[in-house]
Amino acid sequence: MPLYEHVLLGRQDISPQQFEGLIETYQTIIKDNGGSIEKTELWGLKNLAYKIKKNRKAHFALMNIDSPHEAVTEMERQMGLSTDVIRFLTLRVDELEGGPSAMMKRGSDRDDRRGGRGGRDHDRGPRGRPDDRSPRPAPAAQAKPTNDSPEKAATTDKAEKTSDSPKGDTDNAGGNDQVEKVEKTENDGKEE
Repeated sequence: MPLYEHVLLGRQDISPQQFEGLIETYQTIIKDNGGSIEKTELWGLKNLAYKIKKNRKAHFALMNIDSPHEAVTEMERQMGLSTDVIRFLTLRVDELEGGPSAMMKRGSDRDDRRGGRGGRDHDRGPRGRPDDRSPRPAPAAQAKPTNDSPEKAATTDKAEKTSDSPKGDTDNAGGNDQVEKVEKTENDGKEE
């Protein structure tokens, strides 16, 4: 008899128990029509790459089937009528895979490459103490402008001193008045 690999996607709204029951109904269709199920793997609820019939996730299952073509055709017809089946794919193969499929091996291989799940603290290098780092340069906004005349430098220094009020202060009128007074006194000195 021909050999088939069949992958089935079920709606995300059904429970895992309902999905298992759905698979059992399709297995009975195969068995009633003279076929056999060699292996069944439940891959669980997984994210889809894109929406299929308004679903972002689906329950996945793989069945290795040894049955006549008519049994597989009937199973596919029943799946097409079911609202719980989002999509399915049946492939005819020369021989069935022994052991777990690539999807079932995937999780254990990843753990082996990472050295197991424990000890995730060591995935990055040593960070060192904060005092080992070199000091950061001051941002450009805080750098003081260089002025040629001492009068302008004195004015900017006094303006910076008055603007160093706490951030919670909403009334800056007092600080602005002081700056205006400083400018008036310097201008009065030039007139005389």
